[in-house]
Amino acid sequence: MAKGGERGTTPVRRSAGGTAKGSQTRGGTATGSATRSKSANAKSKSRSKSKAAGKPSSAQKSSNRTGAARSSKTTHRAKRQAGNIGGDQVEGRQAVRELLLAGKRDVREVFLVAGQDPAPILHDIIDLADEAKIPIRQVSRSRFETMSRTEAPQGVVALAAPLRPVPLEELAQVQGAASKPFIVVVDSVVDPHNLGALMRSAEAAGVTGFVFSRHRSPRISPTVTKVAAGAVEHLPIAQANGIAGALRDLTKLGVWNIGLDAAADAPVWSMNLADEPLALVLGSEEKGLSRLVRESCDLLVSIPISGVTPSLNVSAAGAIACFEVKRQREGL
Repeated sequence: MAKGGERGTTPVRRSAGGTAKGSQTRGGTATGSATRSKSANAKSKSRSKSKAAGKPSSAQKSSNRTGAARSSKTTHRAKRQAGNIGGDQVEGRQAVRELLLAGKRDVREVFLVAGQDPAPILHDIIDLADEAKIPIRQVSRSRFETMSRTEAPQGVVALAAPLRPVPLEELAQVQGAASKPFIVVVDSVVDPHNLGALMRSAEAAGVTGFVFSRHRSPRISPTVTKVAAGAVEHLPIAQANGIAGALRDLTKLGVWNIGLDAAADAPVWSMNLADEPLALVLGSEEKGLSRLVRESCDLLVSIPISGVTPSLNVSAAGAIACFEVKRQREGL
């Protein structure tokens, strides 16, 4: 997300009533026919009264019960999904070791490819799993390949409890006397490699919270956790229904929103808000910051480009901006 190229790569504030059946004698007596006719008429009148009184029919009651059950299931599913942002399958040696070292989530099992060459990091994973009494299973390469969901899982997969989001308000709280909130907000970054790389750089630069859209960003998939190399274990994550609304909420909480935009005139080095509680806002790979998100930022900055390449990848641009904030906060 650099000036002079795609904005997407540049970083930058029926009711069920019945009718009476006709009575036909079909060999019956006139008296029987009349009796059935009276009975039918009585039932018809009864139903009509029931309708007039607003009483639900049995079919309506059944429909209401079915609808209520469906609504209950939908609500339960929505609540479950809202509290689960993924991350339950972790692949890659560094990501699995960091999962075990952090100890913040329950780990059910660790799977290793049988017969792979020994390596210090594999010994660390085995020791950490043994210490935490986590089952370790060695499986054939063919079985392992059916389990893994990334291109290069490095012979290690762990199954764990999913990551849980934190409230946006929690991210805006002061983390300590020597630190002020430093949040990264992503607006529709959809590539899991970009999202994982951005999370890794953000955590390394001292970012205290990460925000992405519930609808326009990927969940924390195995690819994200692998590329992030363990950063997801240490980076508080919040989900937002809409990024523009989240930025407005952050403003109310005293956070300055700085958007990275290729069209911005001010270079990222010129921002003078690094010592304030701030949120660094990054746009999508293709279109950059959306109009509403751009309008919700307090300041727009860009990364100047000197070469022929018109732009930077969103994760690269985000890393530059994050470490620029770190540099300014540390007075370097």
